[in-house]
Amino acid sequence: MRKYSIKPPGIIEAVCKFTLTTFFVVLATIQGDAKGGGFLVTTYHYDNLRTGWNSSETSLAASTFPSNFGVIATAQLDDQVDAQPLVVPNLKIGGKPRDVVYVATESNSVYAIDASSGKVLVETNLGPPVPERLGCTNNGPNLGINGTPVIDVNANLLFVVAYVNLTPSGPNPTPSYQLHALNLLTLQDKLAPVTITASHTLADGTSYAFNAPYQRQRPGLLELNGVVYAGFGSFCDYDSQYSRGWVLGWYANSLAPLPANQLNDTQTTDPNGSTPMFLTSVWMSGFGIASDGTPSTPGSLYLSTGNSDCNWTVSGNPCPPSTTWTGTNHIQESVAQLSSGLALSGVFTPSSAPNTYQLDQGDTDLGSGGVMLFSTGDATYPYLAVAAGKDGRVFLLNPDNLGKPTNTSPPTSTPPPLDTQPIASCWCGPSFFVGSDEGRRLITSHGSTLRTWHVQTSPSPTLAQEATATISSGQDPGFFTSVSSNGSVAGSAIIWAVGRPSGAGSDPKAVNLFAFAATPSSGSTTLTQLFSAKAGSWPNTGGNANIVPVVANGKVYVASAYLDGSGKTRGQLAIFGKGGTGAPIASAAVASALVQPGHTISGTLIAVNGEALTLRTRTGNSVTIDASAAFQNERVTGPLKVGSPYTAQGMTFDASGALLTTAIARAKVTPGLWPLDR
Repeated sequence: MRKYSIKPPGIIEAVCKFTLTTFFVVLATIQGDAKGGGFLVTTYHYDNLRTGWNSSETSLAASTFPSNFGVIATAQLDDQVDAQPLVVPNLKIGGKPRDVVYVATESNSVYAIDASSGKVLVETNLGPPVPERLGCTNNGPNLGINGTPVIDVNANLLFVVAYVNLTPSGPNPTPSYQLHALNLLTLQDKLAPVTITASHTLADGTSYAFNAPYQRQRPGLLELNGVVYAGFGSFCDYDSQYSRGWVLGWYANSLAPLPANQLNDTQTTDPNGSTPMFLTSVWMSGFGIASDGTPSTPGSLYLSTGNSDCNWTVSGNPCPPSTTWTGTNHIQESVAQLSSGLALSGVFTPSSAPNTYQLDQGDTDLGSGGVMLFSTGDATYPYLAVAAGKDGRVFLLNPDNLGKPTNTSPPTSTPPPLDTQPIASCWCGPSFFVGSDEGRRLITSHGSTLRTWHVQTSPSPTLAQEATATISSGQDPGFFTSVSSNGSVAGSAIIWAVGRPSGAGSDPKAVNLFAFAATPSSGSTTLTQLFSAKAGSWPNTGGNANIVPVVANGKVYVASAYLDGSGKTRGQLAIFGKGGTGAPIASAAVASALVQPGHTISGTLIAVNGEALTLRTRTGNSVTIDASAAFQNERVTGPLKVGSPYTAQGMTFDASGALLTTAIARAKVTPGLWPLDR
């Protein structure tokens, strides 16, 4: 149990404050203390509540932030890193105890890296990755390990899901998901890996099978009471008739599947007709499925879901006349509560504008952001939950009474949220910490703004804005944060953030690490910036850099990517600490022809004439796109809106000079983040 330096005015107050803080820390970060000392990071965002709070950091403090903080080492990896690094201290690899960082890449490689020197101690590869799927460009060129693995230190195992191409030498990939339980010391399989399969009974009694070529495993894995859970979504909403949101589970001691699973849409028909739209993806920009379970209580699982109604790949009206949400056999645009056996037990769905149907019409998924839980220390509301998505609202929810579906029009769930606050669009997830005044605080990271909120539970739960900071961040709005502190000691709390590439400046693909004092100066509403520096690169700007800064034992770890001189995507881990004078690896400037074959044109949509589109490129030229093949093959990411940016892909031009497009995807708002035209 952790100890804190708390100096209240009286003994009774001291006991109360210590009890509340310790209660939260023990419950929320039950995996946080390694045997032999040091802070463990065994799961996404540090704990199963997904708070992102390391409350045992004694080396780095806001009030004494080191002036010589910087990169102390960099490890070169084989591919882009989308998963969050994990940390196990005092692990004996290579003959001596050392802190070890585990990093997984999109080439299905897993590395055990010395946390101080950056030396690769052990590595393994779990099979060839799947090349870019279905024309969806929101990843790197390879799809391998996307969701953050989870570590069970008691079993000495790392659980990871790899996306493997079973026919790497053939013309067409054969994707398969493989679940592994790797020994932490050797990274070899302790149990025979299993091919992920599943089936679910639909509303008409027929059986629907999990379809690996169309499902994307993106959220961080969860381990709870001997079961490993994973969520699945889609690739750019393409092939929505084959892709639905799943949550699957396996027993950790055998990798045998649970007897039940969760399918977010069990409907058999769809008002879109011959090209149905199901989806209800679980993606959350990589955020992990959350749980309030403990070793003594099963608890529940919490997640958010994406869109389902509007099929932008078809000509004509892409939306049905009303929502297909039911709150029971279809839970799109919602926060869902599942039992540990994966039975649906609660659902929150926005009812005030924009409601569920309006979210789908605007393609403003609630599911772009994760769900975080936190302890309040209040008997009436022991835990609260918070979620936010693309439409720019943060919802404060009661997980003990999340919601039940009603028969209102439009359909919704009751009760309403405890509080709703406007922020900005959020491809992100919140963080949490307890301040030196014992106040509970949230951190949202929407747009390019970081904001702290004081959680008040009396007379009812509300969020009160406290302070803000702005970082340089591009791509889609939002970014990810974490917090470090020495318990609730005043002046110790630091908020860490990694921005997305801005597409501008001398290094447009760089990602930057920021540190802010978590408590503003007296009378100020602006957080003091303690540090900022380049922390890596993100060359595949068509996909968001969902990077979580990991803070443990006096160091900060940032995993990213870079392009080598041949145009190949590689990965890197930058290790920050005191006395660091190094720098991360910058992406090489390479010819676009080395990066990817075919033709790509990006621009702002200025006219639509049937299936002929006109884009204005970054140079101001107007180009015509023949989108007929993209519509026919259902490779259009919508909604298509005049004034919005898109990237068109194709192999040839017709006689008039129009690109015969095979896929059309949303492009980032900043032209500097568009792929090079070729």
